[in-house]
Amino acid sequence: MLIQRKELITLLKPYYWVNILLTCSYVFCKKTDIFCQFLFSPTEGTCELDAKELEILLFLMIVVMIRTRKAGSVTMLPYISSSFLYTKGANVLLWFYSDVRYGLLFTALVIAVSLCLPEPTYSGPENVLYFRSLATLEEALKEDKQHNVWLICFYTVWNPSCANFAPIFSKLSVEYDTKYLKFGKIDISRYPDAAIKYNISDSSLSRQLPTVIMFKNGVEELRRPTYDSKGKPNFKAVFDLNNVYNHCKLADKKKHSDVEEKFKTNKKEKKT
Repeated sequence: MLIQRKELITLLKPYYWVNILLTCSYVFCKKTDIFCQFLFSPTEGTCELDAKELEILLFLMIVVMIRTRKAGSVTMLPYISSSFLYTKGANVLLWFYSDVRYGLLFTALVIAVSLCLPEPTYSGPENVLYFRSLATLEEALKEDKQHNVWLICFYTVWNPSCANFAPIFSKLSVEYDTKYLKFGKIDISRYPDAAIKYNISDSSLSRQLPTVIMFKNGVEELRRPTYDSKGKPNFKAVFDLNNVYNHCKLADKKKHSDVEEKFKTNKKEKKT
């Protein structure tokens, strides 16, 4: 897993360190004498993890490894972010196992943190148009059908794979955006009619998120999940972006030349 200096700095943001504290809360309290004596009954062996607690933690490790691998987490931050849901869920079970009152308090704390500290989103440059309805998406696809190529990302804000892919899609939009090659996104959790129209499942078990579809001349030509079986981005290769980009650039130049030629012809006709 790749660890970059920039990601280490990002970990200092409140969202990450607060969630890391929640993730470690039960084990930390159970293994620290001061908290253990205060929170748990002071009987022999209370401050040691019992068989049931170890079983929950082992199950958590297996789930995190499997789910984050499926999510395509190949760098540290996406790996950590996608594991928070499962680690906090395991802590909820552990606190309930210890005491129902603790479980209820911890659940309330997790909900409050989720509402007050949403995951930081990509804030770099991008040339992405965010569609607010299925109608506006279809209208954009119909414009200048002869030349336009659209890459549309169908996503949900809560899905870890979508969050992981967001900066990749944004960076590609900056690199490849031209007059006839455009990038767009639509949140199918907010606009489910788009999911129905293009047969994309937005369930929590869906393996279709995010789905990227290439439209040429207003018609779907290709769709793919964004990661291969090894969890590595294969976006450029699958959509042949270099060739598509060059083709769109040529189309732009050709249309520009045709406009100039037509202007010159009209000018000559007026003189005569």
